[in-house]
Amino acid sequence: MAVNKKSKVKSLSQLRGKKVAVKTGTAGADYANSIKKKYGFTVTTFDDSNNMYQDVTTGNSAACFEDHPVMQYAIKQGTKLKIVTKPAESAPYGFAVKKGHNKALLAAFNNGLKDLKASGTYDDIKAKYLGSSDALTTTKSTGSSEDRTFLGLIKQNQGALLSGLKETMWLTVVSIFFATIFGIVVGLMGVVPGKFFNWLSSILIYLFRGMPLLVLALFIYTGIPSLTGEKIPAFVAGVVTLTFNEGAYIAAFVKGGIQAVDPGQMEAARSLGLPFGKSMRKVILPQGIRIMIPSFINQFIITLKDTSILSIIGLLELTQTGKIIIARNLEGFKVWTIVALMYLIIITLLTWLSNWVQRRTKV
Repeated sequence: MAVNKKSKVKSLSQLRGKKVAVKTGTAGADYANSIKKKYGFTVTTFDDSNNMYQDVTTGNSAACFEDHPVMQYAIKQGTKLKIVTKPAESAPYGFAVKKGHNKALLAAFNNGLKDLKASGTYDDIKAKYLGSSDALTTTKSTGSSEDRTFLGLIKQNQGALLSGLKETMWLTVVSIFFATIFGIVVGLMGVVPGKFFNWLSSILIYLFRGMPLLVLALFIYTGIPSLTGEKIPAFVAGVVTLTFNEGAYIAAFVKGGIQAVDPGQMEAARSLGLPFGKSMRKVILPQGIRIMIPSFINQFIITLKDTSILSIIGLLELTQTGKIIIARNLEGFKVWTIVALMYLIIITLLTWLSNWVQRRTKV
């Protein structure tokens, strides 16, 4: 158990009536939940160590439970925590591969680990990253020799940040391309004569617009492969997710844009002998597109922001890149500020484009 450096909490019995932070799916979370009734505290769950630690350092939670080496590393990096209890449980750590595969790799790893321990290098590595091996608070918050200023963090991680931004933009462009096709087709189905197509369009819009993006991403990336046995690459799963979700919104404003054109326009075109398809293509769509264009650009901005949710399936876009950097240096505030500014710069440029298009297309 670790607490804020200034905290007076030194034992489990002092947690009564307080909140304790844990990380999803960890032994620390299991342990905290197993004793919370006995010691009278409530549990707050986080997805990563950095946010869990921040909850304790800001005073929202009184303590947190985490693997001892992980907390030792965080404290050595400058996190303002102190470890106040000895480890309650112990468990082995392992290097895992797919069962029945990579036997040569396993043998090489085991031999390498044996050599590291025999030479003393293993202990040197532990001392470098964890400090003292004492179970309690002897680990010093020495921080790091790296430059932890905003400019220093940008310099150290500029390659990773630019790579993450590139992946975000590529994911956005590919997704908006397919989402536009999907949206136009579904939107047109909603206005063509034929109740079946109108009904199908409404169902697709309702289904994909109503489903949370996170749930849809996990369903496509993990749910479908577990059912079919065929894996789906993360990038493909991300594109499919955004295509359906953003495409449903595009379909809605395509349908609305066409319906916003005065119905008399279609009646006039049909009275002149033009078939429905030609009337739609020559008369209705040119007017409807003028209404839709700003919405298309706004949807591009929304798609760009929605790519951040896809970090949940392991895509190495800008948000996931930020998480990886924070896992290494635990500078959550500074790294998220840098990532937020990168998003804001791109979104500001797209907003200016949207405003310019709106002025150019104004009747």
